[in-house]
Amino acid sequence: MSDTKRLPVFETFIQDLRSAWSELPNMEARMKRGQKLLEELVKDSTLREASKNWPSTEGRKNLLFYEDPDYGFAINGVVRVAGRKGSIHDHAHSWTAYGLLDGTESLERYRRLDDGSKEGYAKLKLESVTQGNPGKVDLVPPFDAHAEQGGPTRSVAVILRSERVSGKVLQGSYSIESNTVRRIDGPTNIPVRRTSRTKLPARPIPTNLLCPSRLGRT
Repeated sequence: MSDTKRLPVFETFIQDLRSAWSELPNMEARMKRGQKLLEELVKDSTLREASKNWPSTEGRKNLLFYEDPDYGFAINGVVRVAGRKGSIHDHAHSWTAYGLLDGTESLERYRRLDDGSKEGYAKLKLESVTQGNPGKVDLVPPFDAHAEQGGPTRSVAVILRSERVSGKVLQGSYSIESNTVRRIDGPTNIPVRRTSRTKLPARPIPTNLLCPSRLGRT
């Protein structure tokens, strides 16, 4: 583990996740525990206040806060502009817990009606739309199609992934209008380090926030 300083609530979150991964027998059980832990994290006022300085991730980017060296789970952040229009996508074989930290979003879930046997074809039906407020965590199973739509103000979310899939495997991108699906790479991950010289868009992330040294490994 890193010797750089993190917010205490985030350090506790990581340690609780590591305990869950060591104790529980399968990924579904681990991610359901992770969903509960993330619900507590995104209710934390110190993290919400710190997130006001996080840069925008528009342009298909994710902030990469942590990737566990032993268990492989990853923690990302996203910062959405007001009124953002999200595309329908999946996260391939990985589980994803999406926790809203600040602002509001609409969380859309889709059901696939075809059997997936025809290359490039996918018929989807909108199954539910949930209003996301701070503290809301949506757990998305592997290959489930979904989308996040921006609210009237800037919104921020923390994402727990069973593993980082961006740069490793292709993910589904869907068009409900044309009944098509294509496989594309996921968002670009921007490692967050206190000592990083990488120029991030907008304002830099606070130096006392989420700064492990084991970030962005491939």
